[in-house]
Amino acid sequence: MLLELPDFLETLLGTIMKKEIHPQYKEVLFYDVTAGTKFLTRSTKVPTETMKHDDGKEYPVIKLDISSASHPFYTGQKRMIDTEGRVERFQKKYAKTTAATGVKK
Repeated sequence: MLLELPDFLETLLGTIMKKEIHPQYKEVLFYDVTAGTKFLTRSTKVPTETMKHDDGKEYPVIKLDISSASHPFYTGQKRMIDTEGRVERFQKKYAKTTAATGVKK
């Protein structure tokens, strides 16, 4: 559920903020593809894809790889992130620099 500004605040912000220089702030559905959860909020980024929300309305959707619904810190689950080859690439790169400088491990 989105909070709406009281009329006097909207009027105040309308007089303070310059016209036609700010991006539009629209409702957007964020979809966590890992956990399959959706949450509705507002954003200045408006994607081209749309998706139905639980309320039955179509909203522009931004797909996320990770959110608080799937992040290990918030869920308490440990997940293995694919890091295959990163250590080997680092060691290979480091071996080249140590060979060039003559510094031993």
